[in-house]
Amino acid sequence: MTKTPAPLKPAATVLLVRNCDKPSDKLEVFMVVRHHQIDFASGALVFPGGKVDAGDLKAELVDHLPAGTDLEDPLLSFKIASIREAFEECHVLLARDKASGEMVKPAKIDELVEKYRREMQAGDIDILAMADAENLELATDLLAHYSHWITPVFMPKRFDTHFFIAMAPEEQLAFHDGEESVDSVWIGPNEAIQGAKDSKYTIIFPTMMNIEYLTRFNSAEEAVEKSGDTPTVTVLPEVEVTPEGKFLNIPAEADYSLTRRKIDPMMDPDQKKT
Repeated sequence: MTKTPAPLKPAATVLLVRNCDKPSDKLEVFMVVRHHQIDFASGALVFPGGKVDAGDLKAELVDHLPAGTDLEDPLLSFKIASIREAFEECHVLLARDKASGEMVKPAKIDELVEKYRREMQAGDIDILAMADAENLELATDLLAHYSHWITPVFMPKRFDTHFFIAMAPEEQLAFHDGEESVDSVWIGPNEAIQGAKDSKYTIIFPTMMNIEYLTRFNSAEEAVEKSGDTPTVTVLPEVEVTPEGKFLNIPAEADYSLTRRKIDPMMDPDQKKT
């Protein structure tokens, strides 16, 4: 009897990027280490993100979006979720003061974190409550659609995840929240790839593919610009069982560095958990 796949939960992830001048990389991305008790990718190095909440879908948010926003954009709630998750998880807020039109300043963000983050993370308030009270415009226009991955059908928990990329606001300092994430790092893509090879970092397949994709760009600005101009191909990895082991296959049209990779032990439903 074929098992019914677990339902998909909409989720959003954001790659905050900035320029650097390292021997191996010309740009770097902010990443966090997931708490070991988190039920997905625990202990792994990931981009900030999480599930789309009901509050991210509220119609009243239209009053807090940039002029000219396409209100029929199917990715709008995902963009709002990625802004909220970045605020909750790494204290970065992609938002403007509606009165001045300028990005929110670091001192103000510290105040907002102290005032709203815990309640928002607990689900007691939503991002609309903060935007209303603080007269904020959510800077969805700064987010470029980067990629789209759907969790394989054999996984017990499945997510329909849209990845976005944005320039990290220059004056804001990103750091982990100490709850969902227990460590954080600004890291170049080649540096992360080498760290995974050296077992310094645990990086799951979708994250690794999107890190590798960053190696194509010579600057953070180029990464954001070209990601926004490039059509996104949905990736739903399919499992292949061979005498050599289990592999995940992804479509060549997605334009990643490979189309087949041995399955990560943490993604294998038949792997014994210890």
